Amino acid sequence: MALSELDLSDDAAECMDNCLEAMQACEWCADRCLDEDMDMAKCIRLCRDVADLTSEHARFMARNSNYSAELAEACAGACEECAEECRRHDQDHCQVCADVLEDCAESCRRMMQQAS
Repeated sequence: MALSELDLSDDAAECMDNCLEAMQACEWCADRCLDEDMDMAKCIRLCRDVADLTSEHARFMARNSNYSAELAEACAGACEECAEECRRHDQDHCQVCADVLEDCAESCRRMMQQAS
């Protein structure tokens, strides 16, 4: 089955794509933060949480789960908190991650509105 055959609205498809991109950005950012000389523990922890949440949310959307709206809300909140933390750091990987997370939070919020 081609992914184009998934029965997703445009907002849900964008949200799924953004969640997968956020997962990748957070895994990359957390890994890069491990190499920094400064204390990056909070950034790493938040990135790991977001990577797990967004990956789970994308899987729930793919199977049209009844819990997607609740996960969208959790993802949006976690993405916003993580983006705020990433913005506190000057490293390029943190800034890129924050950009991706802001897009993900926005698309998750749109999906929540669509579901209600």
